[in-house]
Amino acid sequence: MDMNSDFQRHGIVAIGGGTGLSTMLRGLKKFTDDITAIVAVSDDGGGSGVLRNDLNMLPPGDIRNCIIALSNTEQLMSRLLSYRFSEGVLTGQSFGNLFLAALNRVTGSFYHSVRYMSDVLAITGRVLPVTTEDVHIEAEFENGAIVRGESNINTQKRLLNCPIKHIRMIPENAKALSDTISAITNAKLLVFGPGSLYTSIIPNLLVDGIIDAVRTSKARKIYVCNVMTQDGETENYTAIDHVRALFDHSYRGLFDTCIVNSAKIPDGLIEKYAAEGAEPLPVCEEEFEEMGIKLISRPLISENTPLARHDSEKLASVIMEIYRDEI
Repeated sequence: MDMNSDFQRHGIVAIGGGTGLSTMLRGLKKFTDDITAIVAVSDDGGGSGVLRNDLNMLPPGDIRNCIIALSNTEQLMSRLLSYRFSEGVLTGQSFGNLFLAALNRVTGSFYHSVRYMSDVLAITGRVLPVTTEDVHIEAEFENGAIVRGESNINTQKRLLNCPIKHIRMIPENAKALSDTISAITNAKLLVFGPGSLYTSIIPNLLVDGIIDAVRTSKARKIYVCNVMTQDGETENYTAIDHVRALFDHSYRGLFDTCIVNSAKIPDGLIEKYAAEGAEPLPVCEEEFEEMGIKLISRPLISENTPLARHDSEKLASVIMEIYRDEI
């Protein structure tokens, strides 16, 4: 059974997870209601990991963030669902996670709990888990070490001080949701990212059926590159290294356009991130030309946050320019 089966339009389909995807969705909903977000469900850390282990459910955190980003309810409701408890047995848990967990028990289906939460918040577009199977990711490092579990990968990478060679999905034959396949196949614009390379974007590509759907889709395919490298995943990476990793886990030509930030990161932020092992992502235009990828470079940094992140509206504006060329 398909969620929202009467929703036939699949204009912009965004694939990813984490903070990056929800930030982009928050901007896109101001321009169009023709949005489908496809979200990874391999997270096993934090509050989501606790609920996953205790209640035997899929991790709700990234799904919750995307639903809230697309919501059209009173601000108080969004704040309520984002509220994170700071004491007692619920320390570290968000109310939105608990809401989804309760819906999961009431409906008996994570699939339907996502639908009903979306209805309650009157979201623009829709949010889909990439799969409803119980999946985990496993990383193989350059030195041959193998680590299972998203929450362990970043920690072990720091300890090993060794690059990630490849990510695998466990089980390898986990099937993509039928709605997800349909959305990708019928999309006008496919957007990968932004988000954590190995734990938010690539896991979606490893679910059985996703790559075939992307190949079949006649959509324009673009990748939104991160602003900064990420400690525990992509230290010393350049923008083209991100591209190569995505191609290595799918196929060369997964996308033909890449959006990168051109704005200078404030010195204070650079110092802050350097202390955490991260730096502005280097971009070399010549490398993109050699790979036949169109590079769109724009100032995309948010000026209203103490973090080096995309401005949701600036990023959405660039994506909409591309989208309008496809319709």
